[in-house]
Amino acid sequence: MQSLMAKPDNPMATLPTPKGHLLLVDDDPDLLRLLAIRLKASGYQVATATGAPQALSLIAAERPDLVITDLRMDGMDGMALFAAIEQRFRGLPVIVLTAHGTIPDAVAATQQGVFGYLTKPYDANALLAKIDRAMTLHGTRGAIKRASAPPAFSSWRADIITRSPVMEELLVRTERVAQSDASVLIQGESGTGKEVLARALHAASVRAGKPFVALNCGAIPEALMESEMFGHKKGAFTGAVADHSGLFLEADGGTLFLDEIGDMPITLQVKLLRALETREVRPVGSVQSYPVDVRVVSASHRDLAKARDDGDFREDLYYRLNVVTLLIPPLRERREDIPMLLSHFVKRLAARYAKHVTGFSPDALSMMLAAPWPGNIRQLLNVCEQAVALTTSEIMPVGVVEQAMQIGRDSLDGFEEARRQFEYDYLTRLLKLTQGSVTQAAKIAKRNRTEFYKLLQRHGLEAAHFKK
Repeated sequence: MQSLMAKPDNPMATLPTPKGHLLLVDDDPDLLRLLAIRLKASGYQVATATGAPQALSLIAAERPDLVITDLRMDGMDGMALFAAIEQRFRGLPVIVLTAHGTIPDAVAATQQGVFGYLTKPYDANALLAKIDRAMTLHGTRGAIKRASAPPAFSSWRADIITRSPVMEELLVRTERVAQSDASVLIQGESGTGKEVLARALHAASVRAGKPFVALNCGAIPEALMESEMFGHKKGAFTGAVADHSGLFLEADGGTLFLDEIGDMPITLQVKLLRALETREVRPVGSVQSYPVDVRVVSASHRDLAKARDDGDFREDLYYRLNVVTLLIPPLRERREDIPMLLSHFVKRLAARYAKHVTGFSPDALSMMLAAPWPGNIRQLLNVCEQAVALTTSEIMPVGVVEQAMQIGRDSLDGFEEARRQFEYDYLTRLLKLTQGSVTQAAKIAKRNRTEFYKLLQRHGLEAAHFKK
């Protein structure tokens, strides 16, 4: 049996990096040998199997980037092989080779999720072009090396779907940081998965068996933030009808995740800093402090260094939280992950909507790979869900994806985004009305000048630009 990873006789010899790792399946040994020679000459690493059972065994041992199989074979045919691959090795692209008389079967195969087909005798250039497109769209180049890497099987990172080298480097750093008890600041655009990474960090740490508690600092009114974090005693304020422990005490022994930490009011920043330094919390209305053992992981889509320089974020708290920074790249910088993410989402959404949907057409996948995704993974999931809900076929065509993307653009923003947009529009209207006079604008807004300047800084507005 030929190995997928052929080793040179001299282990120290330097071999050119293959363009990709292909598995060829055909029950005709002569055709199999001829095709293998041509693809090796084109720079690919090639393994061969004379039947579907042997092919499945080879894939299980070392997963290739792409499978090319004959459609008609004795015993288990090409479609049965594809079905088994979809069940066991989801996301691995398959191209079928077929005789002219079985073209209708090949067309039906593409409707079930096969990437594409070519007729025999095939054109060598057409085959190479289809191989290149399949691996580009599915992001499977170099899958063998990444799939065999030990971190991929670690349970702590099971919810993070990636084959991106940039993400792999981030996860290696995350696992290393998790072994210490240092405070971690996770930075990244909205929708990149900051909480998912925070949970993975917790799962990789010695605190994994203790609570992971999350708080979105931008979603809690300032009047309730202190009580939510540190707790309160019964009767401490109107509505405090019972004692409340607070999230610090709930997370005792574990990890407290403070999302959108940049939105925390300055007054609360002082109290958070004190809690981190003393490792004690005092509930609102209490005269007693309670010791806590909590690792704080914070996150923000804002540039906290700039907020610190602008006076919107305390410098001492910034350095207390930012012992280690983990920066999550946006989806547009890890496009090779899009096919894997979509495959994962489709499987989950198809079950939720009780639909037999297996994936996207090559054109639809190409469109999704080219999209800018300003909302990152959250937006990708939203478009995928819209497409699954709209489709009437197993393979979602490009038209359905276009419609799903349009619905995503037309749909309402989340509350936080809507609030930011309202503030921005309101401030620009005020500045236009007052021709850039901060004093007049602040008076109309019923805010003091200091507060108003901070609002302008938060939205990147300069009053001088509005003066005539």
